[in-house]
Amino acid sequence: MPEPVDIQRAMDTARHAVLAASAASLRYWRKDVVVDMKPDRTPVTAADRDSEAAILDVIRLAFPQHAILAEESGVHDGTGGRWIVDPLDGTKGFARGGSFWGPLVALEFEGDIVAGAVGLPALGETYFAGRGLGAYRDGERLAVSKVAEWSEATLSVGELKALQVGSRAEGVRSLIATAASARCYGDVAGCIQLLNGRAEAWLEAGVRPWDIAALKVLVEEAGGRFTDFDGGPRFLETGHAVASNSLLHMHVVRALAPPAKEPVSPPGAGKPPARG
Repeated sequence: MPEPVDIQRAMDTARHAVLAASAASLRYWRKDVVVDMKPDRTPVTAADRDSEAAILDVIRLAFPQHAILAEESGVHDGTGGRWIVDPLDGTKGFARGGSFWGPLVALEFEGDIVAGAVGLPALGETYFAGRGLGAYRDGERLAVSKVAEWSEATLSVGELKALQVGSRAEGVRSLIATAASARCYGDVAGCIQLLNGRAEAWLEAGVRPWDIAALKVLVEEAGGRFTDFDGGPRFLETGHAVASNSLLHMHVVRALAPPAKEPVSPPGAGKPPARG
């Protein structure tokens, strides 16, 4: 059995790592940074690499024995816990001078995300949470909204291209059409709308573990729910997630359920019986 993790220390480490990454990336923001393409056709810049190096330095100082899964440098073996790191979520927007980008850092322990932090450096905002300790924006405690009717809700959506493929697309379109409003901020900023009480639900699909791991503990510690599209815990494996203010979670999950397949009738079914 691994030794228990000091959640306060883990939360502080995640926050400090995000602050270090934010400072590293801001040095490149709106500076005509060169964008390279990785083998998986996703973009990377010097800001991504420097931000990741800053994060790893903070984690290794506080928890040198832990494993790390980092977007740019991959797997770093260890024991007792696993840090999941995205040094700069939203590289495309960052490279074009946008504001909705930032680092995400999470600690996974015994299958649960127990601490995490995210940042929006261009906006000067840092969000952090620890299991049982609450969720905060720059020290101010966060709470999700209390809207309980979908017709009054705001839906925040991630990458529309990924959400509009497969068996879930019809459900996504239905949720967009029936909510009071729908907003597409993209990348980490989309879920931030939920944390700030400006949206009641958030959808994302087609992502990797480092894109969403930190968001789970933030949403839950702010009073919300965070699952995969089936309402289960496999969001890191499936790459799709739904977060909500809890009150509307099952409405969203039911809407996202794939259409039921009609049963195949046996030969001759539905025909009138033969006369004798």
